[in-house]
Amino acid sequence: MGKIKRLSSEAANQIAAGEGVERPASAVKELVENALDAGARRIVITIEQGGKRLIRVEDDGEGMDPEDATASLERHATSKIRQPGDLSTITTLGFRGEALPSIASVSRLILRTRIHSRKSGTEIKVNGGVTSSTREIGAPEGTAVEVSDLFYNLPARRKFLKSDAAESAQVSRFVTQLALGYPEVGFVLNSPRRRVLQYSPVKTFSERLFQVYGDRPDLIKIRKETAGIRVYGYVAALTEHGTGRGPQHIFVNRRIVKDRTISHAIREAYSVASIKERSPEVCLFLDLPTDRVDVNVHPMKAEVRFLEQSLVHEMLRRTLGEALGQGSPPELQFRASSSPTSISVSQFIPGVAEGTFSINRWRPVTEVSIRPEAVENEPGSEYETSKSVSCSSISDQTSLGQFGDVAGAQSIRAMIPLGQFRDTFIIAVDSEGVAIIDQHVAHERVLFEQVMERLTSGQLESQRLLEPMLVNLSASQRQALEMHAKELQQLGFDFEEFGGDCLRVGAVPAILRHHENATTLRALAEDLEGLRKSSPVENALRRMAATTACHAAVKANDRLTFEKMTHILTELRRTSYSTICPHGRPVVLRLTRKEIEKSFQRI
Repeated sequence: MGKIKRLSSEAANQIAAGEGVERPASAVKELVENALDAGARRIVITIEQGGKRLIRVEDDGEGMDPEDATASLERHATSKIRQPGDLSTITTLGFRGEALPSIASVSRLILRTRIHSRKSGTEIKVNGGVTSSTREIGAPEGTAVEVSDLFYNLPARRKFLKSDAAESAQVSRFVTQLALGYPEVGFVLNSPRRRVLQYSPVKTFSERLFQVYGDRPDLIKIRKETAGIRVYGYVAALTEHGTGRGPQHIFVNRRIVKDRTISHAIREAYSVASIKERSPEVCLFLDLPTDRVDVNVHPMKAEVRFLEQSLVHEMLRRTLGEALGQGSPPELQFRASSSPTSISVSQFIPGVAEGTFSINRWRPVTEVSIRPEAVENEPGSEYETSKSVSCSSISDQTSLGQFGDVAGAQSIRAMIPLGQFRDTFIIAVDSEGVAIIDQHVAHERVLFEQVMERLTSGQLESQRLLEPMLVNLSASQRQALEMHAKELQQLGFDFEEFGGDCLRVGAVPAILRHHENATTLRALAEDLEGLRKSSPVENALRRMAATTACHAAVKANDRLTFEKMTHILTELRRTSYSTICPHGRPVVLRLTRKEIEKSFQRI
């Protein structure tokens, strides 16, 4: 008896603060969100020592009268909820009514505020949750909250804070996120010796994105509305280089959230195009009726719960997938050399030092014409053209548009191949510039989508071997293949154990070249060996399709005929995601007409 005791108000406040205020950035977020709820159009944040010594948030919102100012520092006091039913239709950012008293319980806090209808304002000072003074003051309209010595009375909590620089970075991140969510509001972030951030109010999100990140041609614009859900924002293009990781800003009804449903939908959208795992840069907004989302599921309001979770997931996945399929290939730009020192060209072009040039390294097709009658007589031809197209003098944009123009994704333009460079890259032209295509990854993308299409409708065409092939594998590789025997059979493989860790292979996918059979099977074993047992079957099929396509595709140093190059480029335009291969490598690089003309000083 007597083991359970009621906590003191001071202890309860400090525990509540621990739930909602983890670090200085948490306090900044709470105070700025309160300012936004108050209708502020300009918010100035000042921090010292990463916010550990000082946080000041000033806004030009509606402010509070003396009575409301006093009540705002009491536990469970809020202006945003009147009855339990209001919790299901929350439209504000701060609704718990505990931010100010929680912060005040672990700091020295000064609140200054004035409403428009009064000539004077109110100042309240609180130390560790205890009000020390309340007085009438002269103050501008709005509210200013000053938080000093955060966690001064909780040394155990304070010692776990990171360095000043690290805490400052977190504050900057939160302010940037809030600025992205509210482009109509001006934001300023100051530190003792410099202005860290300054975003003036703008009319659109696109303008705010430019303020924050500058010109971002590597991002794709998203905008779609269906089933009462609106999605808009920007996501990284498939051809984005680097680690595949980037900042993710996700807003639900303009509230910053971290949601598993949304994150999974984003990953799924990218995984359809590539087996490369990515956490891409996104800035996405989801707007939906308040009664279809619960925001009251996390102390820091960082998580939400959707009434129709599957609908949100599928709508977002499809929207992103459609947009990614329309992404443009990256553009090349000429840049002046940073060093004035001349470099011998022989270091870059083999054979030049001897006064020769290896023709088979750059093989321009200079006198090729495609005549309609020749195309029409070719069985199964899919080219339609009304005039001769000469690759030696290309000036008619109409003929370019007619050549190889097929239905499907239009992320790349119709291109005419001119030749190969080093028997590895196809050089082509389109209506707006010159394109360089990696022939292997382009063909790999084509074959990957063809394989996936056939797998979803049945199975790949199989080729029986006249003499069975024996393939030696490690024990784990053999087990990985046996575990996915059904999927491999769909792919066209037929094998059985042949003693030890040797497999007897009787059939292989028809698209593989003979010398690639054993290599492909070993590569599949390595891929599947690294796949989790709990992974969906679709993941295994995508990996198999990607590996098979990679080994079946033309390789670097393969010499291609004009017809083969044309075939690859035409089929590439049919694919849904023509800008990257299944493993995430770029397929096409473009040198635009504008860049060429600018470099020749024509514009």
